[in-house]
Amino acid sequence: MTTIENLKGSHTDIQEIISDLRAMMTKEQLSIRPNAMTTHRMICDLAEKMKVHMSEQDRGVYPDLLTHNDPKLKSIAWGFLNGQKPMRKQFEQYHHRWLKNCDFNFTDEFIADTFEIFDMIEDRIQREETILIPTLEKSGVFARAV
Repeated sequence: MTTIENLKGSHTDIQEIISDLRAMMTKEQLSIRPNAMTTHRMICDLAEKMKVHMSEQDRGVYPDLLTHNDPKLKSIAWGFLNGQKPMRKQFEQYHHRWLKNCDFNFTDEFIADTFEIFDMIEDRIQREETILIPTLEKSGVFARAV
């Protein structure tokens, strides 16, 4: 069962990775091959965490909300589900363009695209923290960690 604490914990993990990556993604740091390799690995790890996070929500959050009697909960669920579609597409395009060939020669364009992905993730987490989670807490739909 998905709990609100699981969602918050996932958010914290993802935000910490993004914060570390933002600090590491300077031209100076990325010009050092081991740093670039570590950055690449962390970006791949972040992408995997995001896939797991969205998948867990698809299985553990949205089905209960979509079948709930409260139309507000249904509407919020549909809104978040619809918001995931462009995010997933953008992730796939990013991965295909930048990560699939293990190229550690990070260009200005790569860094800009990566920061755009980070901004998108942070915006999504902020929406979940300010809209989804408080709504779940008020509704009592999901259990707190036991």
